[in-house]
Amino acid sequence: MDFWLTSLTPFESEALRLSFKVALWATLASLPFAIGFAWLLARHDFWGKSILNALLHLPLVVPPVVVGYGLLVLFGQNGALGPFLQDVFGITIAFTWRGAAIAAAVIAFPLMLRAIRLSMEAVDPRLEFVARSLGASRLRVLATVTLPLTLPGIVAGLSLAFARSLGEFGATITFVANIPGETRTLPLALYTAINTPGAETEAGRIVVISILLALMALGLSELAARRVTRAVHGI
Repeated sequence: MDFWLTSLTPFESEALRLSFKVALWATLASLPFAIGFAWLLARHDFWGKSILNALLHLPLVVPPVVVGYGLLVLFGQNGALGPFLQDVFGITIAFTWRGAAIAAAVIAFPLMLRAIRLSMEAVDPRLEFVARSLGASRLRVLATVTLPLTLPGIVAGLSLAFARSLGEFGATITFVANIPGETRTLPLALYTAINTPGAETEAGRIVVISILLALMALGLSELAARRVTRAVHGI
């Protein structure tokens, strides 16, 4: 037991800090898009809705390596947007922690979107209709009626996306490689340890750290969702 209670090694702490940084930015950057698309899918009917819904959930079913390759084609040095971002804004995406955050965001986005959409669909549309009949704009109804009642789903979506971002591997290593201190998150650190002779102990420690983080994220998600549900619905 004393073995597992020892302080983190520099290798582990570096990967842990980078994982939190990537997961946090991935989750926060995805939230506005998840809310917008959830509202569009939950409250509107239009031609191509099923196609859009399928495309938004595509990262959930295709291999993560496919997502990573697609991002590399889009944001790489010779990609469709990579040279433009570099020349105009001086921003490099591929092989940086920003790229790792984008890869994690794309992979985790469907989980956040689905949680928010299901929660939004559970909101009684009559409440929004009453607010509209009293003169409130669509944006005001969304901000003052829909989103507060959707808050449990938003919290659940944030938690699920954060936990998924912490564990992202396939898209990350394909898009931004395995660069120490820049893109080597916990999953990539575990991959490195597994492929390093004599690093079985390091690999075991990283496995335990990853499991504990996942359990903490899921536990906090459940606790936060329950408290928000009680606050919103008064139960």
